Amino acid sequence: MLGRGFAAAVALACALFATSPARSQQTLEAIKARGQLVCGIGTGVAGFGLPDSRGVWQGMDVDLCRGLAVAIFNDPNKVRFAPLSSSTRFTALGAGEVDVLFRTSTQTMLRDVTLGLRHVVTYFFDGHGFIVRKDSVAKVSEMRDATICLVQGTTNEQVTADYFRSINTPFRPVLFERTDQATAALQAGRCDSFGTDASQLAGVRSTMAVPADWTILPERFSKEPYGAYIRRDDQQWFDVVRWYTTALIEAEEQGLTQQNVEEQRRTSVSPNTRRLLGVTPELGEALKLDRAWAYNVVKALGNYGEIYDRSFGPNTSIGLPRGPNRLWTDGGLIYALPMR
Repeated sequence: MLGRGFAAAVALACALFATSPARSQQTLEAIKARGQLVCGIGTGVAGFGLPDSRGVWQGMDVDLCRGLAVAIFNDPNKVRFAPLSSSTRFTALGAGEVDVLFRTSTQTMLRDVTLGLRHVVTYFFDGHGFIVRKDSVAKVSEMRDATICLVQGTTNEQVTADYFRSINTPFRPVLFERTDQATAALQAGRCDSFGTDASQLAGVRSTMAVPADWTILPERFSKEPYGAYIRRDDQQWFDVVRWYTTALIEAEEQGLTQQNVEEQRRTSVSPNTRRLLGVTPELGEALKLDRAWAYNVVKALGNYGEIYDRSFGPNTSIGLPRGPNRLWTDGGLIYALPMR
């Protein structure tokens, strides 16, 4: 999610990437030798990654990290979560402090061509929006001279500035390092609105003292395709992360669930299902993973839709409809590349 601190972050990330010593191991080999995946996540947004009452991280991004650990080790606990702010996440990845980012990170042109990093695959589609107190305004264009909370290092800084400039309306940005800080300032009355991606606004509202007092305005002002990020120097690791994420979507397309995947592996005669679940060995061999890696992932965490519903679905406090994150067969934008 490019802001005023973006240039400095780019310079630092590129410097770290350019000057770091040559890695003696590729990422997958280093992870196996270390015995755990190090996964960069956010500092706390309900739905994507937030500690529960027991201190256990829950959410879509952290489940994607756990699933990747299953693909490598067949153990969802062999992952260390590294919470990173928006302004430090790419620097940390470029410096080798984490192996991968699953951290509500939008793919943009400038990020692709300047950071020395690589966007792997889009796993979530979103758009920038605003949350306000109920009955304050009905649309964003009414927020003249508004004070707006924003998080540094995100695309939301630029999107907000571009929008208000386009309608020739002044506003006052108030920048914070973390989402929870911006949320606290909003509830304390320091800001008239908080601008960030709509899914995150839904998560923020679910954690407020009285969620019904707040309204997410209906307009969307950007396209925010979230994807995993890795360093650019490792094609094998790119392949693992890309096809692991794709397998979650493929499993949903095939109707494979946490509940039925064991039976389907045993009884299915579909070549696509047998290939995906490792009855035949080619996908595992190609990625240098166990032949049953995708089966293990679905058995441990479910398919893409199950992960989404566990994080945002109707039985959560967020209750965010899938919208563009439905499968393409249901009118959404999510589909799996052919796994053959």
